[in-house]
Amino acid sequence: MQKTPNQKWNDQIAQYRKKCQSIAELSKSIRYVGLINEYGTTLTGILKPGLETLLSREAARNEFFLVSTLLTMRNKASLALGKMNHAIFEHEKIIVIVFQRKEGIYYVSLNKNTTHALVNQIILKIKKII
Repeated sequence: MQKTPNQKWNDQIAQYRKKCQSIAELSKSIRYVGLINEYGTTLTGILKPGLETLLSREAARNEFFLVSTLLTMRNKASLALGKMNHAIFEHEKIIVIVFQRKEGIYYVSLNKNTTHALVNQIILKIKKII
């Protein structure tokens, strides 16, 4: 029996969720891991148990849209600059690392007190997963 497009989509999302779960388990410093599409829509996301979200639903949607727009527009420069490996955004309360891949943008937030050395280790481990 052949799978319907909806079943195929659900299988793909389940695979993405497993990747996000694997990333979330890499370090206690990781707060949230999600995969968003080029329009900023969350395909899947995992917030570590016991943590509260820092953004409201609308603010998160705006954040993801902004990041996806930035990275999509940045693709036009990739011919001259080369493929982007990752980007790091340091905020007062968290550190965000984003990775653009063909399936979407992996958005990973870390505790603010995460050292630069640990951030670099986490980045290397994430690249092996995605």
